[in-house]
Amino acid sequence: MLLIFSLLSFSVIGQPPQGVHWAKNGNNFYQVGDNQIELIDLNTSTLDVIVTSKQLTPAGASTPLTIRNFFISNDGNKVLIYTNSKKVWRYDTRGDYWCFDLKNHKLQKLGKGMPASSLMFAKFSPDDKKVAYVSNYNIYVEDLTTGKINALTKNGTRELINGTFDWAYEEEFFCRDGFRWSPDSKKIAYWQIDAKNTKDYLMIDNTDSIYPFTKPVEYPIAGQAPSPFKIGVVDIANAKTTWMTIPSDPVLQSYVPRMEWAANNDELILQHLNRKQNISDLMLCNVSTGHSKTIYEEKDSAWIDILPAWDEEYSYGGWDWLNNGNDFLWASEKDGWRHLYKVSRDGKNETLVTVGNYDVMKINAIDEKNNYVYFEASPQNATQKYLYRTTLDGKGNAERISPANQEGTHDYDVSPQAKFALHSFSNYYTPGASEWIALPSHTFLNGEDVSARIVEYAADKSKSNIEFFTIKTADNISMDAWMVKPSHFDSTKKYPVVFYVYTEPWGQNVKDEYGISDNELYQGNLADDGYIYISIDNRGTPVPKGREWRKCIYRKIGLINIHDQAMAAKEILKLPFVDTSRIAVWGWSGGGSATLNLMFQYPGIYKTGIAIAAVGNQLTYDNIYQERYMGLPQENKEDYIKGSPITYAKNLQGHLLYIHGTGDDNVHFNNAEMLLNELIKYNKQFQFMEYPNRTHSISEGEGTTLHLHTLYTNFLRQYCPPGAK
Repeated sequence: MLLIFSLLSFSVIGQPPQGVHWAKNGNNFYQVGDNQIELIDLNTSTLDVIVTSKQLTPAGASTPLTIRNFFISNDGNKVLIYTNSKKVWRYDTRGDYWCFDLKNHKLQKLGKGMPASSLMFAKFSPDDKKVAYVSNYNIYVEDLTTGKINALTKNGTRELINGTFDWAYEEEFFCRDGFRWSPDSKKIAYWQIDAKNTKDYLMIDNTDSIYPFTKPVEYPIAGQAPSPFKIGVVDIANAKTTWMTIPSDPVLQSYVPRMEWAANNDELILQHLNRKQNISDLMLCNVSTGHSKTIYEEKDSAWIDILPAWDEEYSYGGWDWLNNGNDFLWASEKDGWRHLYKVSRDGKNETLVTVGNYDVMKINAIDEKNNYVYFEASPQNATQKYLYRTTLDGKGNAERISPANQEGTHDYDVSPQAKFALHSFSNYYTPGASEWIALPSHTFLNGEDVSARIVEYAADKSKSNIEFFTIKTADNISMDAWMVKPSHFDSTKKYPVVFYVYTEPWGQNVKDEYGISDNELYQGNLADDGYIYISIDNRGTPVPKGREWRKCIYRKIGLINIHDQAMAAKEILKLPFVDTSRIAVWGWSGGGSATLNLMFQYPGIYKTGIAIAAVGNQLTYDNIYQERYMGLPQENKEDYIKGSPITYAKNLQGHLLYIHGTGDDNVHFNNAEMLLNELIKYNKQFQFMEYPNRTHSISEGEGTTLHLHTLYTNFLRQYCPPGAK
């Protein structure tokens, strides 16, 4: 069959990042198409159907399974199908699993007798004879030949969690899948989280019953000790667990955000973080004795980023071992830039692999056979991203693989052995395109042909009304920004300005990507209606400008980021076409917090603000995030107070719209009510909209999206009227 396949063949939102389902040989990949699973050969440009729609239809059913995700066994003879998925916290990580045998064409449902949609993180054993999964806080293993199910843990409860995590670990460390098969399929290593002392937020549901009821969420706020953890190794044969001996402060506690088998059947390797997350110990643990030893330690005066912060796939398993398990690849900012290091197994020797004044943004592939690591970086322009490679021995120079004539933002899903990649590209004037390429030549194979797409839209480049620029403040701080001017801009007239902000260490707004300046909440077009739209990335945002740029915000969230934004706004206000009486600012989540702080701390600049799902009081947010960037409240509570919008609420002068969902399990509603009380206390008039039982996304419920968009638009038009004057 001729090669005909989807470039974005499979969506796995809310599931562990899968990207392309590559075959081990690096020449083929799997995809879902027309209710069937297909195998595509990139060398021959052929497509084969390996599982038909009929084969995916259970006995007695009239329709095939709806595939949410799928996994291929190590020998390529079985397919694990994830379907009927449901949410756990903010991600749909529980559901039903079915196994299809490609040899005997048998389709069997796993977890017989267990509740529907209760299985989590099912995965084949390395020998493909068994599948392990979590259900109701316990780990099970199922024999694919006999169907026999054995419980490896039996003590799991909502407060004692085996093989998965509590809310905070999931949200802030990306930890969801909490168990790992040993290479010989005889053991499973897993996390156990003891959440019995973690207090519940009780979210009140007032709409789904005549009598209100509460929904508990185990949620440790800043200052509250994290849930203690254990790392255990359970023997499949007898369900006996051996616990690893990992030192931890009995009062403050600590974290293990990463754990894997250490390239053998005898040891685990893990990352152990102290409570403040500024000391990282890499440890080897003997699975027979439980003995642990530190092989590599790193300290930082601010915090240490775990790898998932910049490469989420790491959190779902996989340590980058080299040289038959004698070395591994690690990332550190210890020289001022995020670089890759090759570290010996005993931690005694390390080699700087990436050299230069730039940040590694992501590891894409390791081609050990040819001595290369592929990674994304942008040494010259922090708003863009490109693919590079360099030698693993640290003796080479970074070689740009992305074509020189393709300026913008590139993403690559690279095959094993780095033979092929799915290449995605856009820039501010070129809509997103995806193509299949051969590496390292970057030769086009199939798809949308990025080069042709760029040429096609280059003619319209001048028509784009987004401008990228650098703004320098009175403090001599230079920040990247973009600006969209009104469609019929007249430099002799004055226009209102709308600032879009995030400002915290978890988001970059200024990127050279198509649609980056779109405002989906606004009904209509800001430029057509006569608004200037601007976004600026301040110090502390996670842009590739080095450690100092990112970490100077330590213990100063709500201060440095807010000051930078306000000082940049002052420079914008000097422009002759800006109407200083019509200045608005808005943001969501951390951007909502920034909006509040800007309105309260700099009321002379910002006249109108729309804050959505904002943290008004930093002492209400979760401990992992807040303590990472702000320290422990027990030691420096004053920093939390100084950085919180609630401290400055009494200064409100302009028009404020504050929006929050009562079912927000991320930024809880009581946080909003604390701020409301403070505004009321000082007779500060504002508008407030609560969305009953809506979560942090405020997306659930009939009519919600339209209502939110209408509310946002009407408020902005009323208090920051559009058009030239």
